[in-house]
Amino acid sequence: MDDQSSSMDAYAPKVIAGKIEAMGVSKANADSLTVFVLALLAGAFISLAALLFTVVITDSQLGFGVTRLLGGLSFCLGLVLVIVAGAELFTGNNLLAMAWASKRISSRAVLRNWLLSYMGNVLGCLGTVALVLLADIGSQANGGVGETALQIASAKGELSLLETFSRGILCNALVCMAVWLAMAGHSVTDKILAVIFPVTAFVALGFEHSIANWFFLPFAMLLDPQSSISLGSAAGNLLAATAGNIVGGTLLVAGVYWLAYLRKGHG
Repeated sequence: MDDQSSSMDAYAPKVIAGKIEAMGVSKANADSLTVFVLALLAGAFISLAALLFTVVITDSQLGFGVTRLLGGLSFCLGLVLVIVAGAELFTGNNLLAMAWASKRISSRAVLRNWLLSYMGNVLGCLGTVALVLLADIGSQANGGVGETALQIASAKGELSLLETFSRGILCNALVCMAVWLAMAGHSVTDKILAVIFPVTAFVALGFEHSIANWFFLPFAMLLDPQSSISLGSAAGNLLAATAGNIVGGTLLVAGVYWLAYLRKGHG
């Protein structure tokens, strides 16, 4: 009975660190086509979550905080699909830094995975944008969904590079913590519950997820080419968010936990 009970407990943090490191080795050694195809899926999953977020907050009369909370909960769809169904998400893959720091994978292998996953994520997002435009989802709620999409993108475009970078750091610290917590679970239910709180938090708090922004920004710009969102402001947001995501994931999560549990000579 005791053995069965202990087998259902969450994995200890030190065990999670080893699992993340092993996952990094596996991802780094996966063949390119597999990584790319799974990255396409991840881009689509995150885009569908972004679209759901947009629909959920449209015409909400619940007040700022509660509306953001519900929007954040809806966005959890993306990472749940990535983790449970299986996909290669660039932001989560920043955790490969743990295996790299342990010298189990090369810098070239890390960069290869990041490049393939990022490119696949972007194409998955853009493909989803095209389908959503063809489906005319923006016309729902008497055009309210489209208006909300434009407001979201406009707000992102107005952020300074430093604001976007800082929000990107905070975002991926929470995203990678969601992945970390999901690795502690044994069941699908465990993993879903582990994802909910960190992801809801980063969305509700207005942090910047580079891959989600590859849906939000192109969707709004194609929805209304005459909108105030310029190509320059969109590019600046995507670059700064991507850089911030890398810092948040590699240093604040992978780096900290590597130092705590995996550094050479640690007992």
